[in-house]
Amino acid sequence: MITSTATATATAKAKSNFSRNLFWSILVPVLNAILHSAIFIVLRDSEINPILHAALAILWGVGGIYLIYWSLNWVVEKYSDLWRRRIQPYLFVGPAFLLLSWLLLIPTIRTLYMSFLDASSTKFVGLANYAAIFTNRLLVTALRNNLLWVLFGATACIVLGLLIAVLADRSSFERIAKAIIFLPMAISFVAAGVIWKFIYYYQPGDEQVGLLNAVVVALGGEPQAWTSMMQPWNNLFLIVILIWMQTGFAMVIFSAALKGVPEDMLEAARMDGAGEIKIFFRIIIPFIMTTILSVTTTIIVFTLKIFDVVMIMTGGQYDTEVVATQFYRQFFMYRNFGYGSTLAIVLLIAVIPVIVFNLRQMRKQGGF
Repeated sequence: MITSTATATATAKAKSNFSRNLFWSILVPVLNAILHSAIFIVLRDSEINPILHAALAILWGVGGIYLIYWSLNWVVEKYSDLWRRRIQPYLFVGPAFLLLSWLLLIPTIRTLYMSFLDASSTKFVGLANYAAIFTNRLLVTALRNNLLWVLFGATACIVLGLLIAVLADRSSFERIAKAIIFLPMAISFVAAGVIWKFIYYYQPGDEQVGLLNAVVVALGGEPQAWTSMMQPWNNLFLIVILIWMQTGFAMVIFSAALKGVPEDMLEAARMDGAGEIKIFFRIIIPFIMTTILSVTTTIIVFTLKIFDVVMIMTGGQYDTEVVATQFYRQFFMYRNFGYGSTLAIVLLIAVIPVIVFNLRQMRKQGGF
């Protein structure tokens, strides 16, 4: 009888706690939504000083995020240990997932839907846009150029990055050399495009402003329109900019991986009579292969999405179009939403396998 009463009391208490927790679980998110919506409306409609407005917005952004997490975590702490362990991962991952869904997943689904519509997004055309991409000369050129960027640009970045990392690690000027090679990474691609536009600048006559043509003329040669008239080599001159900027990234990652190669393994190989070249290809390369694959996939993804350099240097003219510039031109300039959305999806499809491969390599290394 006593046991039955105690069980009934415990059950009633558990139900009461569950009801109270459920109440707070509903009330706290609602209060957060009301509070932050009110702050957003006040900031949006206020006519205060712009600097004060920006300061208040930053304060609200930082403090608001902290308040949301603190209040929701306070609610979760009221549950039992079992439910707390179940809910807490969703509490901290959930907002990020919702934000990414809002910013990435929903636009991707909408873009996929628009790729099956005509230029004005009013008539369903099925796969006609996808067929047109592989028959339109400009779009085929853009796909070809993207392939050139991947083959020559990504390959050169990886090879040079690895070579410089190996040589710099054995140099007495390692820090200075690495700093110089890595320095272009601090420059945006737009700024790099402006810098190299002056380097490649061409004007008729012997008086040249562009650095490269000035050197050519000084050596007795003829100035050239490097990025316009020298087709299709002009694409390679644009790829040089990518190599100049991304080699430093590859070098830093490879240098960190090289420092993890056991020195006793290298010494043992040297004692067995192996030369430095044989050690490099038989020991060092296999040891850092996962890093090489990760850097390769990262640079390939970046190269497939290249946009800034081409837009700044040539605007996509002179057969230098890539998929990203053609997408921008079709969607925002020509208002051909069907073509533009299709190009975006094609670019996404090209990037996804590389990203999946990169994630698998990171998982093998214990990154996930």
